[in-house]
Amino acid sequence: MRKGEIKRKTAETDIELSLALDGTGKSNIYTGCGFLDHMLTLFAAHGRFDLNVSCKGDTNVDFHHSVEDVGICLGKAFSDAIGDCKGIKRYGNMILPMDESLVLCALDVSGRAYLNYDVSITAEKIGDFDTELIEEFFFAFVRNSGVTLHIKQLDGKNAHHIAEAAFKAFARALRQAVEIDIQSKDEIPSTKGVL
Repeated sequence: MRKGEIKRKTAETDIELSLALDGTGKSNIYTGCGFLDHMLTLFAAHGRFDLNVSCKGDTNVDFHHSVEDVGICLGKAFSDAIGDCKGIKRYGNMILPMDESLVLCALDVSGRAYLNYDVSITAEKIGDFDTELIEEFFFAFVRNSGVTLHIKQLDGKNAHHIAEAAFKAFARALRQAVEIDIQSKDEIPSTKGVL
């Protein structure tokens, strides 16, 4: 089973996270931030990843450190789980509707960290969650996973729907990318021979 486990403790957060790419979508998540818990639960279910997250953070300040550090840990766990990338399909994409919202996600498990986040959520908050932290989460993930990630909002007005569509599209695109290609299961998916 392709799995990564990360423990990270700073003055701001104390995190234990495990990710299994060949899972069934089971999750056990507590970050101290209800909205992030909801998004990570969706990510696990739609990616069919098994994900466990425990985060104790300085939520008395705000959710910034917890959200960013969970993104860091998820990226590192993904990098560990994917290993040398032998046999994976490498690319994934999804255009996902969520009621009036429509979000495109395309990604490349390339070893090159890049984020193009073209999402316009006009609401500053979803409940007590700052919507600008969604981009911080994805930026932390790509920096630590080496994934090239494009998330583009094609339509939408409701902040919750847009965010949910982004996380679901991300999960389903990542699921495609990490699937084993049975025709080249022992090969690195690059003409360079390495990712």
